Amino acid sequence: MKYGRYMVALLAISLLLAGCFSPKSSQTSKSEDKPKDELVLAFGSEPETGFDPITGWGRYGSPLFQSTLLKRDDKLNIVNDLAESYDVSSDGKTWTVTLRDDVTFSDGEPLTAEDVQFTFEKAATSGSIVDLNNVEKVEAVDATTVKFMLKEAQSTFVNNLVATGIVPKHAYNETYAENPIGSGPYQFVQWDKGQQLIVQANPSYYGKEPYFKKITFLFLSEDAAFAAAQAGTVDLAAIPAAFSKKEIPGMKLEAVKTVDNRGIVFPFVKSGELTEDGYPIGNDVTADPAIRHAIDQAVDRQALIDGVLEGYGSPAYTSVDGLPWWNPETVIEDADLDGARQLLEEAGWKDTDGDGILEKGSLKAEFSLYYLASDSVRQSLAIAVADMIKPLGINIKVEGGSWDVIGQKMYSEAVLMGWGSHDPHELYNIYSSENAGIEYYNTGFYQNETVDEYFKKALQANSEAEAIEFWQKAQWDGTTGLSGKGDAAWAWLVNIDHLYIMKENLDIGEQRIHVHGHGWPATDNIAEWKWSN
Repeated sequence: MKYGRYMVALLAISLLLAGCFSPKSSQTSKSEDKPKDELVLAFGSEPETGFDPITGWGRYGSPLFQSTLLKRDDKLNIVNDLAESYDVSSDGKTWTVTLRDDVTFSDGEPLTAEDVQFTFEKAATSGSIVDLNNVEKVEAVDATTVKFMLKEAQSTFVNNLVATGIVPKHAYNETYAENPIGSGPYQFVQWDKGQQLIVQANPSYYGKEPYFKKITFLFLSEDAAFAAAQAGTVDLAAIPAAFSKKEIPGMKLEAVKTVDNRGIVFPFVKSGELTEDGYPIGNDVTADPAIRHAIDQAVDRQALIDGVLEGYGSPAYTSVDGLPWWNPETVIEDADLDGARQLLEEAGWKDTDGDGILEKGSLKAEFSLYYLASDSVRQSLAIAVADMIKPLGINIKVEGGSWDVIGQKMYSEAVLMGWGSHDPHELYNIYSSENAGIEYYNTGFYQNETVDEYFKKALQANSEAEAIEFWQKAQWDGTTGLSGKGDAAWAWLVNIDHLYIMKENLDIGEQRIHVHGHGWPATDNIAEWKWSN
């Protein structure tokens, strides 16, 4: 850490302790001095749009204030939350959910099927992040029964029931995101934008009573969060791998496995076409499967983990490694430069002019690899991969840029991107031919009719369990698939461990495999957190 940045971080902490950030702040003393049932956390990221599930709050961690119809347990099995049960019709188009009858919002009003109907109808008509395009109708049959009628069978619809917090019809308005009311384990107290969020345990919560009665979330930079941990003003702070070797007396480091992955998406088709906005599509170099397979095979994933992530990560071979729908047969032998060279030679790539870059006819083996310039980890991964691949005779030109720049280049040049979700629908989003060129999904215009057919069967299955076979076959069925064993439309690199420095006696329970770090995935089981002694 540079001296100047460290001093800025310490200044931020001193101002916080002095109450300069917020005269209403209640966490101005060291965490040892506060009541035992209070907690101070520094997760860094602040939800810019507030705490409204309709605009995306709670999809990457606990919604805190709201409850969901269903949820995932620590093994990622789907279990009931607000729901007592749910049933799917034989054609997969009608989902009937029976609600508990003992749930109230934090303002004392009962939660009924009308609130569920209102939540999903509002999300469907608000341009929400919640994808409800397949919903024909939502009907509150009675106070505890709600029906979802879908246009087509969709096994992944269950994830909308898992991830969407229910809002109160009677109290939802334009200010809801800044003053949420819900039926979750915690209720809203105070939000000082850019500084902190304060919540307290919901006394009317129907589930397990949280150990911690008050939690303060501080919105600090990575440097400031680490300085706060050193100063003893936070009980837990999310930190980057660069800080992982720095020890703080009385605190421990916890590394949580994730599907917060990083990989290189290749343009899959040859050049020549344009998007509706006039951006070029395709790349003649990466359209050659030998190039894609050679890169995928030559990358030393463990070296990336050790060198870029300080050892805190795991090799990535798909976007769903370790999840129930992952196909472990997709694992390939990497760091194999000799095998990669043989692939390229057999495909006709040769260094004919002696400049160290392979050629095939008039085509040189070079292309650009874009990464988000503000992300140091992506930058390091991109540079490291380019260095690893150079001995093959493939010249990867590393280019940093904003999302605006990347948005113009991503259909014709390779991009280092990241995904990671507990929803298998994400496989469909980034590999389905129907999503080719749609936003940041299938930017390479990947298409495989067999894979598309597996996707169709997975979505038409009546349950997530029945769909797993088809998600796995889409990755690799022994002959073809979207993974490196098949088309190698991506070269997946690493899954990044999420790192937390925390008080030695803080018990954050069994952390399920974390998703992409947009939100606060560690809070999925927040009601189970406690002091171990």
